[in-house]
Amino acid sequence: MRIPGSIRRLDRAAFVLLLVSAAFAVAATTAGRRFYDDDPIAREPESQDASGAAAWDIGLMYDLTYNLFVSTRRPVENIRARNVNTIDEVPDSSWFTNRIGARAVPIDEAVRGPNVGPAPTPGRWTLIREKTSGFAPGFTARDPKGETWFVSFDPPSNPDGATGSIVVATKIFWALGYNQVENFITSIHLDDLDIDPKATYRQPSGERTPLKKGELEAVMRRAHRGPDGSYRATAGRAIGGKILGGFRYHDTRPDDPNDVVPHQHRRELRALRVFGAWTNLTDMKAGNTLDTLVTENGRHVVKHYLQDVGSTFGIGANGPHEWDEGWEYLYQGNTTLKRLGTLGFWFSPWQTADYEDYDAIGRFEGDSFDPETWRPRVPTMAYLHMRDDDAFWAARRVMAFSDDLIRAIVKTGQYSDPAAEQYLADVLIKRRDKIGRAYLPKINPIVDPVLSAAGVLTFGNAAVKYKFASMPESYKAVWYSFDNTTGESSRITETRSKGEQMAAPTTLPTAPGSFVRVELSASSAEHPSWARPIQVYFTHRGGQWTLVGLERVPDGQ
Repeated sequence: MRIPGSIRRLDRAAFVLLLVSAAFAVAATTAGRRFYDDDPIAREPESQDASGAAAWDIGLMYDLTYNLFVSTRRPVENIRARNVNTIDEVPDSSWFTNRIGARAVPIDEAVRGPNVGPAPTPGRWTLIREKTSGFAPGFTARDPKGETWFVSFDPPSNPDGATGSIVVATKIFWALGYNQVENFITSIHLDDLDIDPKATYRQPSGERTPLKKGELEAVMRRAHRGPDGSYRATAGRAIGGKILGGFRYHDTRPDDPNDVVPHQHRRELRALRVFGAWTNLTDMKAGNTLDTLVTENGRHVVKHYLQDVGSTFGIGANGPHEWDEGWEYLYQGNTTLKRLGTLGFWFSPWQTADYEDYDAIGRFEGDSFDPETWRPRVPTMAYLHMRDDDAFWAARRVMAFSDDLIRAIVKTGQYSDPAAEQYLADVLIKRRDKIGRAYLPKINPIVDPVLSAAGVLTFGNAAVKYKFASMPESYKAVWYSFDNTTGESSRITETRSKGEQMAAPTTLPTAPGSFVRVELSASSAEHPSWARPIQVYFTHRGGQWTLVGLERVPDGQ
């Protein structure tokens, strides 16, 4: 959804009223204009003070039941993402920061990821809390300098697995643009753990009692212990701000005045269907997200984290993924009926897929993987609302990870077996290419249009760039003058080319503030969908043509 500059200067009531109206109009004219001088906006407006946001708890069973049985029955609205700007990109926000795909991300930056502070200080740790959610072994502790960390371990059956997955996946999702926790691999000895006198432990009855060494030892028996008696761990730095709990993948947070776009219509949350398929992030739930109330530019805003992306690749905190994870929902009635109807002789793809046997990686493969049929444990509303233009946007970002970048990020998992490290990188590369092949040629793949002052239109073809499709027979541009006040277009002419460059007509309006609209399409017998044009808008500013609008797939298509 585009948000004109005039809206940004209104008081909250008018701001919300106009946003609600815009949610139905989307790209339609607002106050008589389609484009404003600050379009395309680079950052989503978050001008309201959110100090009234209060902590909430989204129960695990409620979240699971809603996503599994309610989300799948709510109507899917075939509408464009409501938080994209006028050139069909996601602006930066408290949800998302454009990194890879929007700019070049050097290897050293991706390897560092979200880690801006130092690693935990070696020495004695003070345990201050048990792990408050999940069964996997872990606790909250202070390092010798008094900094707070959330510490988790590998399951006994899979050394390097959970810790490596957390570190590698965190860096991948940070590079993709999501807010992530700083995570470091460290080593802990049981003898180096002190227990804070105030630390408590929840008994099976629910009663809290002082935490004793025996209970700590019981927790650590569920973690992998190395030959030297040490425990490999990931230490996640405590997030600053007031903790508010997780976010839902549907609707909005009612006490956050800046949260005006329903979450199922946020492109970065829809895109998790693609990013999740690539990394096999099967555990999409509110419990793995986190909202915090922070102060920015003198205002309180809610910052949204994908806090836990560790259930990726082929392993989770408690061991390998179940055989059907990534292939079927936790409950999927149609497949159950097929098995019953064939007395068990109907097979799902996961029943015939082959996996390499690496304890540190778990059940993760790329040969049978199909990005369009990949499934998390439970669907979310954002997952169900993903459209072809959202998938195209996401696939371009996945393809922006080069082989060398992927291998460098995987190396940060510090896997003790070089073969396991190589296998994980190989599978990520294979799954990356399958995602690009599935989504980039599916719709008109023309990207990055530029109109020079000399009147030359250049552009790219994302599907051809990565060799997922052959060059089309020709490209066509239909040119219009565009009235930014009335929204009316007047046809000028049509031009064609064999390559990704063509001369613009000499009759384009060039007065300051003039607008032109261009319908860009391609003729491809292999891909008939490329004939559906994308809509591109340029305005003449300071003697130059500037891209101010791009629409790839209209609402309802």
